Order: sequence, then C-alpha cells, then structure tokens
Amino acid sequence: MSVRQGASMSHLPSPYYYPAQPAAAPQQRAPHEGAPRHRANHDYTLVHHGRQVRIGPVAFWIVVGTLVVMGVWTLGTGTYFAFKDNVLSRLIGRQAEMQFAYEDRIAELRSQVDRIASRQLLDQEQVERKVEALMRRQQTLEQRSAAFGSGDLVTGSIPRRGHPERAKPSPISDDDPAPATTPDRRASLTGKLGRALSGGIEGALVRAEHSMERVEKRQIGALTGMEEKFDTRARNMRGVLADLGVNPAKAKAADAVGGPFVPVKPPRAGADQFNQLVYRVALARAQADRYSRILVHVPVRKPITGEIDVSSPFGVRSDPFLGRPAMHTGMDMRGDTGDPVRATAAGTVVTAGWNGGYGKMVEIDHGNQFSTRYGHMSQIDVRVGQHIKIGDIVGRIGSTGRSTGPHLHYETRINDEAVNPTRFLKAGERLGAL
Repeated sequence: MSVRQGASMSHLPSPYYYPAQPAAAPQQRAPHEGAPRHRANHDYTLVHHGRQVRIGPVAFWIVVGTLVVMGVWTLGTGTYFAFKDNVLSRLIGRQAEMQFAYEDRIAELRSQVDRIASRQLLDQEQVERKVEALMRRQQTLEQRSAAFGSGDLVTGSIPRRGHPERAKPSPISDDDPAPATTPDRRASLTGKLGRALSGGIEGALVRAEHSMERVEKRQIGALTGMEEKFDTRARNMRGVLADLGVNPAKAKAADAVGGPFVPVKPPRAGADQFNQLVYRVALARAQADRYSRILVHVPVRKPITGEIDVSSPFGVRSDPFLGRPAMHTGMDMRGDTGDPVRATAAGTVVTAGWNGGYGKMVEIDHGNQFSTRYGHMSQIDVRVGQHIKIGDIVGRIGSTGRSTGPHLHYETRINDEAVNPTRFLKAGERLGAL
C-alpha cells in the first residue's frame, strides 16, 4: 500500500534532528497568513503491518519501470516461442491445399478424357497411361507432404481434407500476384481449366505435370533451407562448447530420459533427392537439439538483469581490506540491494546459507563438472536440493560477508576450480546472436 505523504502528516517522526530544548520553551507566535509555507514532501510511503517505509519518486519510478521492462520481455519471449513454427506450418498447409487442388484437377481431367474418348478424339490407352502417371506423381507428393508434417521436421499439422470454405490454389499456374478469396480462387481455377482444355487434353496434362514439377522444386528448396539452418546452428553451438572445453560426445545432455535403442534407417540405395534430404534434415536437427540440451546445463547466461557493471574482475588484485595482492576467484558486479540474482544454467542447489567471507551464498551444481557460486547476497530464495531452471531467482544482491558495498560476487567453476566467468558470458553473447 502506498500513499503520497504531505506536510500535514504531523504524526510521523521528523526526519531531522533537533538538539535538546529548554524545559520551558517560549510560546511561538502563530505564523502570519502571508508567510511562505513549507513545500509538500512528494515521497511515497509504503505501509505494511503498521510499518512505514518512505521511497523517493525516482526510486519508485525505477522500480515501476523495471517491472514494466520485465513484463514486456516476458511477453516478447512467450510470443516468440508461441509463433516461431508458424511459417513452416503455413508452408505445410499450402502444400496440403495444393495437393487437394491437384486431386480435384486430376478428377476433372479424367472426366474430360472419358468424354473425349467417347468421341474418338484421343486414344484412350495413351490418355490412361498419362493420367496414371500423374496419379502416381500425386501420390508421391502426398507422401512427401506427410514427411514435412511429421515430428522429425516441424511442429504443426496439415489441415484435414474436405474443409468446405478452403481456398484452393490453381494447379495450372503459380504466378498469382496475391492470394484471393475463396470464390475468386475457384473462379480463377475454373477459367484456367477451361483455357487449358481449349488447347487439347495433351496441353492440359503437360501443364498439370509442369505445375507438379514446380511444387517438387519448392519442396526441395524448403528442405535444403532447413538443412542449412540446422547445420549452421549445430556448428555454432559446437564451436561454443569447444571454446569452453566441453566434449559434446561425453557431455550429459539431459536428465530423466531413456528408451530402447532403435537405429535410424538411412534411405535405400537409389532413393530420390527428396527422401535423401528428409534423412539429412532429421540428422541435422537431432544434432542441434542435442547441443541445445547440453547448453542448458552450461552457465553461459548473465546472473543479473541488464548490462553488467564489473567493479572487480577475475584474477589477481589488491585486497580491498588488507591492501595486499590476492587472488579474486570470481567477478564482482555492481547492483542495488534487493536486485534479483538469477541462475545462469539449470542444476541443483548444493549450498544455500552463510559461508564465511562469501556471506549469504548459493552454489549450484550444473553437471558436466560445472558449478556456479553467488555471494554477498542479502537474501536467499532457494534451498539445498532444489532443482533450478535457467533464469530462476536464487537470491537478492546485498553486501553480506567480506564486502565493502552492495554487489554480486559471481563464480564459475570446473571440477571445483574457479575459472574466469568472462569466457562463459562471451559464449552466451555468441549464442544469443544465433
């Protein structure tokens, strides 16, 4: 609860000190009506269980601004993870819609073939062979679309067949400048079909075949782009792990996983380009996912919000109390008392309490021989044995222990030996740019 404190709050103690007054103070005269009045105090007062704390307007609006920024950041992150697969999902939906249009188109072509055959305008056997070839090609497109929609490639689903209001693209031409409404697309499809049939059934079949070829090229292009994306991502993450001295082949990727080993079957000899690309994309994505799971347990994130203001780096320094050379096993980051301290990687709390010169300290074991320490905190918000996720608040900045002022003492350790946190923070910046 906050209220604006004015000059009329006489029941609160005065913030100023007055020397002892004589026993009998002279009676003060009432202020003249024209005398200047004291300016109102514009501080904010927080009242909780009878206790009152005054906060200046600058500090109050800094807190409000911080909460707003954190809310916007949370909303942006949630929006990103909610909509990152929409592009590929729309691609899958378009492929499915085109397949449905091809089916309708082939049905119309077969009907036209029957009419022409009854008039003896075309050899029935030749037409049937071409139509069957188109049907087989259409079936191949359906199988490829199923591969796109599987969990190996993208999260999403293909719209079910038979939606009464779906706008279907024309299988004859893909040069439409912009998508049209459902009636317009149907009218366009009918007009193009009439123009194709006016040039003969041979021309209609050739146009349909060319349209399918364009679809195949788009599918191949989409798969090639996905393979390059996952390969680049995996290569960058592998480079970060190598810089940190982590061997991905030996590193533990995740907890609580298992199941029988079922080897992946490579495409058979002579498989077409599409099936080979599907196999390569699945392998590239699996590799990138494994590196991502390893990096969840590597402390490459920042322990505080915002830009890091280093007051004392890692390494040899002059001791702030004794003035003699001493080894500083961590990095001191300036901050205000009460600012949140966040876990830089997932792990388990192994220490949470007072620890000598560290003051109030939390230590987290991240696995793969990595651990981090957070010292001089004013408050600890976790307990020993608690499982921590990336970004969880473990405590608040303070100045407990061997400290000259509010700051966070942050350590990264490998095999319980302190190493420079800077290399991990720079690795996190590289990952953030991916």
